[in-house]
Amino acid sequence: MICYLKAALALILLTTNTLFWGIPLIVVSFLKFLLPIPAARAAVGRWLVWFAENWVGINAFFLRRLNGEKIEVRGLEQVRPDQWYLIISNHQSWVDIPVLQTVFYRKIPFLKFFLKQQLIWVPVLGAVWWALDFPFMRRYSREYLQKHPEKKGKDLEITRKACEKFRDFPIAIINFVEGTRFTPEKHQKQQSPYRRLLKPKAGGVGFVLGSLGEQIDAVLLVVIDYRPQVPGFIDFLCGKVDRIIVTVRVIPVPAHLKNRNYITDEDYRGALQAWINDLWRQEDEILNRQSGGDS
Repeated sequence: MICYLKAALALILLTTNTLFWGIPLIVVSFLKFLLPIPAARAAVGRWLVWFAENWVGINAFFLRRLNGEKIEVRGLEQVRPDQWYLIISNHQSWVDIPVLQTVFYRKIPFLKFFLKQQLIWVPVLGAVWWALDFPFMRRYSREYLQKHPEKKGKDLEITRKACEKFRDFPIAIINFVEGTRFTPEKHQKQQSPYRRLLKPKAGGVGFVLGSLGEQIDAVLLVVIDYRPQVPGFIDFLCGKVDRIIVTVRVIPVPAHLKNRNYITDEDYRGALQAWINDLWRQEDEILNRQSGGDS
């Protein structure tokens, strides 16, 4: 009973905070949409980020007070709030997002992440994400593309256009390259070569580096490890997590992987996928090492 009361209190606080900052953020976003001058839109964009950072910061404060200091972070010493970052992370739970927002709050630029197109209809949050120019991804199935070949590459083109909006001031873009949350069933179905990860996809990374390659200062390779097990969102609000280990590594982007066309350049696609596979192998090793001997 205490667990559910704590979760209910957390939901009330988070919802109230979201409405307090989200509604004015949405209103101001329409002003940005109507302004004809790029410099004025950029200025309003910074205002929107200020709203969003306060929203995230207060959420993080609530969660720390309700659940205690359970997040252990390794590797933040080299990051800065005035640089562009591409964050590549494993994905196990909806909890990943508030964990990353808490870990990186005020340490790096405001976080933006790729979202499924359907999430734009989430009440209030969908409008907030739209106002903040979060890239919404539409994934077409293989069967759909066979019937509609003209749609091939459209989802990645949307990513490219979204990334072009991020040139005005530093940001950090999160890409969960597995494309979905890890489960043992998905792992087995994929026959993934990694012990604790699904196979990575290179498309989102390719368009970020293709559009913002000269501005991206580094990749942050992030490993999120939950102890003793991966929580659901309600479990997290209840405090049913003993420990969360977040490992951050700063990875330079090879020059030959910047500012190239992911759709038309087959050699680039192959080189980028090989690079991501190597990063993923390193990430899998960190998870395996922590689970085997890190206490």
